[in-house]
Amino acid sequence: MAVGDFATNRLQQLHRSMPLVRFGTQYAFDALAWIVALLLAEIFRYEFNMMQISWLPLLGLFAAACIVQFFAGWLFFLYQGRHSYGSFAEVRALLWAVLTVTVVLGVPIVLAGTALGIPRSTVIIGLPIAFVLMGAVRYVKRLLVERSQAPGATANNALVYGAGYLGSVIVRRMKTDRNSPYRPVGILDDDPLKRNVWLDGVRVLGTGKNLVEAAKSSGATTVVVAIAKADSSLLREITDAATEADLTVKVLPPLEDVLEGKSRLKDLRDISIEDLIGRHPVDTNVASIAGYIAGKRVLVTGAGGSIGSELCRQISKFEPSELMMLDHDETGLQTAQISILGHGLLDSKDVVLADIRDPEALKAIFDERRPEVVFHAAALKHLPMLEQYPDEAWKTNVLGSLNVLEAARAVGVSTFVNVSTDKAANPTSVLGHSKRVAEKLTAWTAEQTGMTYLSVRFGNVIGSRGSMLPTFTSLIEAGGPLTITHPDVTRFFMTIPEACQLVVQAGGIGRPGEVLILDMGEPVKIMDVANRMIEMSGKDIAIVYTGLRHGEKLHEVLIGEHETDERPIHPKISHAIVNPISPERLDQAGWTARCKRDDGSIQGAPVAATTGGHTA
Repeated sequence: MAVGDFATNRLQQLHRSMPLVRFGTQYAFDALAWIVALLLAEIFRYEFNMMQISWLPLLGLFAAACIVQFFAGWLFFLYQGRHSYGSFAEVRALLWAVLTVTVVLGVPIVLAGTALGIPRSTVIIGLPIAFVLMGAVRYVKRLLVERSQAPGATANNALVYGAGYLGSVIVRRMKTDRNSPYRPVGILDDDPLKRNVWLDGVRVLGTGKNLVEAAKSSGATTVVVAIAKADSSLLREITDAATEADLTVKVLPPLEDVLEGKSRLKDLRDISIEDLIGRHPVDTNVASIAGYIAGKRVLVTGAGGSIGSELCRQISKFEPSELMMLDHDETGLQTAQISILGHGLLDSKDVVLADIRDPEALKAIFDERRPEVVFHAAALKHLPMLEQYPDEAWKTNVLGSLNVLEAARAVGVSTFVNVSTDKAANPTSVLGHSKRVAEKLTAWTAEQTGMTYLSVRFGNVIGSRGSMLPTFTSLIEAGGPLTITHPDVTRFFMTIPEACQLVVQAGGIGRPGEVLILDMGEPVKIMDVANRMIEMSGKDIAIVYTGLRHGEKLHEVLIGEHETDERPIHPKISHAIVNPISPERLDQAGWTARCKRDDGSIQGAPVAATTGGHTA
């Protein structure tokens, strides 16, 4: 046999024998604990008079206790590696094992102990002693194991912001992962009642207001935000304080990944601008609401876009019988197919290449595929581009939407959700007016069919193609300047998953003809976003004011004039009613004239462009 083969076989033998050694040692400690416990029990019973102890019967009791403990421990998996060191599960199993030994030995001793020369109280007195000794051994073992798994010397000292359940999980994982890049040296929590609380040996040093002092006293270089639903305002406060304390801010992967152990500590990421201006989704049980999707044939228009593709990903989780992704952008369809099915072959029926401006193509597709639920996300959405080419907005956002509605109506689609925009509320732009007409056409179709045809309205979507944040990022990477229309302009923001969650919810809670609007909190000042992005980039970038563009508002609104704000289902979702309009009343010339008249100029005169601007 070669030396290498011999070494390999020897290592395999040692590996197989390790569990036997480990749990054999554990059993030996437990048996010794019973011996010590029963001996002390008799010593206490005879008030330390060793001469009264009957040693031979006691030795027999020692042997019986060791044998019964072995079988009881095996019964409750103490010696089979089923419990982690010193866990509550192991303590519970240990208690049951000790109680079993006590009953098996205690009953005969109580009945015949005097005749055997053993005090009847021996086993009863020995029970707590044995349990404490066994627990102590396991606790010491747990301490030794955790110490051996502690982060190495290269780990960065970190403050954990949040002393709740998630914070305790993160602290424990940091302390028991030798590969952890972070070592917890303190905890912060805004609940004053948690001051001086200890989690796995790490103390709560104060609230968020004490972050600077805590960083100095602990030598921390990083703060890890361990709050499951930290909103953007709190994250901005933490980031500002961390900047003052010269700390790096890290945030966690999704909560479910952390709790299920899918993520690692090195998956902690730097805080992003999306975190600072985004919001957490409204707490609604989407799974129960989205039952109307399960087992149904679902079609999504604009499936290759940012909203459409995410919508397809969320819908696929509810197991529709068929998901049809329709778009005229074949590359977008391929990207969506890859993210959902894991391939981009484009040779299956789930991808549909068609243009919503082609009514005959839509009619043929709907007639053949017979969708039951339709999400209409296809649209032109860039406000300044549509101001230059209003005819394109009319063809896509108005006539295209009508084509989809008519095709859906013809095949009896039961649920139709039209994706709209906050710019449709008191519209002042071509985009807003075109989406407003689409809302009215959807309401008219609901009136005619009696089916759940409705619209969903929300603000700017963070990270969508061509949206503000990617544009700002590109400008900063190019060295600037960063252009802003007006120093006081504000916008509502939401994440792509949040927007799509609202769209899916709408089909479950909306009533025919309604427009559903998410309460998006306070609008965000674009200037603040620009300054934060420049600060995070570390570059010296100028900000140039270009003035409000034609049709652009200084401040958006979510609910228009003469619209109701009812919230019958969820306190954060408004249900508004729009006046329907029939296709026969569509008038492109009148619509164009209205777009020119309601151009938003009353919002405030455009600010003159500057070349020096403001430098953050």
